[in-house]
Amino acid sequence: MHGEYKVPGGKLVVVDLDVEDGVLSGVRVAGDFFLEPDEAILSINSALEGAPADTDAAGLAARIEAALPPGTTMYGLTAEGVGVAVRRALAHATDWTDYDWQLIHDGPQSPALHMALDEVITAEVAAGRRPPTLRVWEWGAPAVVIGSFQSLRNEVDPEAAERHGITVVRRVSGGGAMFIEPGNTITYSLSVPDALVSGLSFADSYAYLDDWVLGALGDMGVKAWYQPLNDIATDAGKIAGAAQKRVVADDGAVLHHVTMAYDIDADKMLEVLRIGREKLSDKGTKSAKKRVDPLRRQTGLPREAVIDRMITSFRSRYGLAEGRVTDEEMARARELAETKFSTEEWTGRVP
Repeated sequence: MHGEYKVPGGKLVVVDLDVEDGVLSGVRVAGDFFLEPDEAILSINSALEGAPADTDAAGLAARIEAALPPGTTMYGLTAEGVGVAVRRALAHATDWTDYDWQLIHDGPQSPALHMALDEVITAEVAAGRRPPTLRVWEWGAPAVVIGSFQSLRNEVDPEAAERHGITVVRRVSGGGAMFIEPGNTITYSLSVPDALVSGLSFADSYAYLDDWVLGALGDMGVKAWYQPLNDIATDAGKIAGAAQKRVVADDGAVLHHVTMAYDIDADKMLEVLRIGREKLSDKGTKSAKKRVDPLRRQTGLPREAVIDRMITSFRSRYGLAEGRVTDEEMARARELAETKFSTEEWTGRVP
């Protein structure tokens, strides 16, 4: 069995192993990490040898930490990361490069249609009718997108939304509200087979699926990191938020979508979104404004250039062919947009 895991912000860990009589056997840990002293790698292998095959990643990490020689130093490697690689080997997890990735980057679409396309495309990936897909969104109108479980009245000021011509839609994933203006926002979705995140905890899958973005931002001179559970941040503030939805039908799939602030009208955002009780104080308002730091300021690049560099970074890592939404997928998405995502019943399902 073979498992790989790139520690977020770190290096690749590779584990090869067998299972005999319910325990790990012949464990071999490798990778492009740095480890001192040299013999520590033997201690890691020995610590995993004989471990029950149903030991979780935390339990495996505890065995490793207890066995490391005094003064061991790890660079780009963690005991937890090795544990995750073992679990991925046992789960027969796949890797990014095992797939022929497809890019969809179409013209502007309505907010409701974007919600529907996410659902349809991810279902197609789960059914094996579509390859793993990176979809870059172009927004046809300003919007507030609330999480699946958020209260509509608690999150949005309806009068302000109407005054600014902002459509309110509810997505299928959890998480918080997103304030969208077409020229100020970069949004993308990853629709991936469940096997790509096998062996990862729910929290670890966020970091794993966001890691390529950190590399792309780094290439643009932005030092960013994953901030649990679902944010991408820099020392200047948050620049992106992620959300996920799991599809259990067929072979399973994961929808992982991210909205990044390229620029932002903070005053308008604060009018439309209810930022809880903090909004009532000047301190709270200033805090909310400072919390998001746009990519426009941090990169100095036009929005289109940021998107192009992100796509180029993904393609250089994993390969990425040009694709499109099929006629059948679009027909299903348009129907869903009308019968589900544009309805008061869905948008207000949590009043």
